[in-house]
Amino acid sequence: MSDNQYHFISNWRVEGTCGEVADVLGDPLALARWWPSVYLDVWEVRPPASGVAHGVGRRVKLHTKGWLPYTLRWQFEVVESRYPHGFTLIAAGDFDGRGEWTFAQDGAFVNITYDWRLRAEKPLLRNLSFLMKPVFEANHRWAMERGEESLKLELARRRATTDLARAEVPAPPGPVTYAGVALIAGAAAIGGTLAYLVFRAQRKN
Repeated sequence: MSDNQYHFISNWRVEGTCGEVADVLGDPLALARWWPSVYLDVWEVRPPASGVAHGVGRRVKLHTKGWLPYTLRWQFEVVESRYPHGFTLIAAGDFDGRGEWTFAQDGAFVNITYDWRLRAEKPLLRNLSFLMKPVFEANHRWAMERGEESLKLELARRRATTDLARAEVPAPPGPVTYAGVALIAGAAAIGGTLAYLVFRAQRKN
């Protein structure tokens, strides 16, 4: 695998049915509403193919981010639907790749797997992957963790039977600001410095 190629497998577990999960994840135009920490905006480029169910042929354009101070612009097209058990997409833009969502019912819960193979094409990612790959991978894991958290909230909101019950569901986590990233980096630097000073003090003793 070359430096700018990545393979991620994410596993989620949420309460609900495969149909409920498929309806949420299969509606890309709603991503920015319920998963705003990652999806900043989504536009439909081409509607689903005529006479084909569950979004096959739909192409959307996306503006996304993680906790690192850069954003990604890309597109994906749904190329296969196995409703309600998953779907497959192909991506192009700041990265090219193929993603496969799989949903499996397990009692009152759904086990969700996302198998995501991609090649980074954004110059920042392509040119620095040889050095920063672990950081970029951590950025992706952060994004997917926010996704699982946000999906649980969205399913709870959809299951609510009254406006009051819906209002009691917490809002999904929002995007990390660059100031927030700087704060995290500063805290990490301070923590590292303190650990180093403690280590030196112990060695002197």
